[in-house]
Amino acid sequence: MLQKQTDILRTAITELGYSETPNDSNLQKYGEWYGMNGVPWCAIFVSWVFDQSKTPLGKIDSDKGMHYCPSALNHFKKSKEITTAPQSGDLIFFDWDKDGKSDHVGIFVQDRASSIGTFISIEGNTSLGNNSNGGKVMLKVRNYSSAIFVHPKVLDD
Repeated sequence: MLQKQTDILRTAITELGYSETPNDSNLQKYGEWYGMNGVPWCAIFVSWVFDQSKTPLGKIDSDKGMHYCPSALNHFKKSKEITTAPQSGDLIFFDWDKDGKSDHVGIFVQDRASSIGTFISIEGNTSLGNNSNGGKVMLKVRNYSSAIFVHPKVLDD
């Protein structure tokens, strides 16, 4: 695996288990860093991970990266960064409602060869009971059918 992807996964893994405080507040350190605390923070978490890994995503929603999944996914579509062959460290956008609008984003870890059609991701602001606003950084098993993958150009530099 390339060094940038290794650094991204290493940084994301160290955050597993982190929770917003107080519960259901959306208040956490990633939002403080981004300058938008108290809002849904899955995209902010991903931006923080890339920044801390010395691979900032660049200006998407702001100079620090992305904070709104629909506009971020539109950005990556326009810049032709969508992929059907995800690699570790790539982004995953989810459309839970199947309304054509991205609801959540995470970081691709790996395919789950033992269970066809699923993969492992690291996501911020999720939980066992709420996919898109759950307040924790977690390792998740997801289905390929609900995912749109992005290989950010910053990984190719």
